[in-house]
Amino acid sequence: MKTWLYLTAEGLGAPSANWPCCIWSPTGGRRCLPLHEAARELLGREVVVLLPMELCSWVRSDPWPSRRPPRPQALAFAIEEQLSENLEVLHIAVGARDRQHRYPLLVTQRDRFRALLALLDEQGVAVRAVHVDADLLAGDQAFGVRWFGRWLLGGALAARVALSGPALTVLKPSLGEDIHWLDEARDRPGIDEWLLSAGGHPVDLLQGEFRRRRQRLPWRGAMAAALGVLVLSWVFSEARVRFLEGETRRLYSQSEQRFRALYPGQSRIVDLAAQFQAMQGRGGQDQDTQVARLVHLVERVVGASHVEVQRIDFRAGEGWKLQLTANSFVELEQLRERGQQNGLPLILGSASKQGNRVQAILTLENGG
Repeated sequence: MKTWLYLTAEGLGAPSANWPCCIWSPTGGRRCLPLHEAARELLGREVVVLLPMELCSWVRSDPWPSRRPPRPQALAFAIEEQLSENLEVLHIAVGARDRQHRYPLLVTQRDRFRALLALLDEQGVAVRAVHVDADLLAGDQAFGVRWFGRWLLGGALAARVALSGPALTVLKPSLGEDIHWLDEARDRPGIDEWLLSAGGHPVDLLQGEFRRRRQRLPWRGAMAAALGVLVLSWVFSEARVRFLEGETRRLYSQSEQRFRALYPGQSRIVDLAAQFQAMQGRGGQDQDTQVARLVHLVERVVGASHVEVQRIDFRAGEGWKLQLTANSFVELEQLRERGQQNGLPLILGSASKQGNRVQAILTLENGG
């Protein structure tokens, strides 16, 4: 069941925050209270607002010749002769076509309806739809219903009106005998539930300039934010990988240049580390030379991590020193452990945190 907010006919004379209202919700029956109290009770929940028929007029077009739905402006001009006011000052809402290919229309003063919606907005009422009480009656039978002290005529009748008791007495002889009558004094409380779920097709007044703006779902914003984070993370990861690949190529190029300078006769290089070790073995030197160890460090340790190499220096007696930037101290410790697993004695020093990154000096000692 929907949550309904009924603005009774009592408040039409002086619309204000004290407008007498009634609330129906899935958790309870009819509750009558002023508008400002009703707004507090609703706590921002979306409601279907129900207006008294006295605020509107109901008319019906002639049978429309085309099956294609007409534009609201065309229907407005088609019923202009049935209206007593200029179309420019009226708000006209169109309903669904009936079996006779006619269109029902609810008509109200535009400024008055705008002021009513502004009042609801000021009170914090979230409006889902706006209907009229006499238009709730199902169209399969003619009905006369006494509700909130007045008579509502509608359903299969070619009219939607609200009448006082004396006015109905005068009009009743001309209404025919096939009308089904209901009286809230006799049929309540069931009449409330029956009327609010009568199965009709009431016209929603929130059309045209008053059409309800569709709100963005919260999860869409969350999904967009999450997608943005994923894209940024991917971009940064790609940039970091490409930087590391560039550094690796640069270091390997430097190693090649030094190797060629040491051994000019080696014009063709296939496996730099193996060739360097072989050449060192020929000269009776230890195979684990400084350049080969640096290549081994880059290929096996640094290249398998997510750290960024800022600078590489070699100092006699101390070995290779690499200035690194990592995401955390844990990542640096994992780098050191990976070096030990590959037989490389690594020492981390001068570690400091700069914003969300960690800077440190990684030393590959001589000998080890």
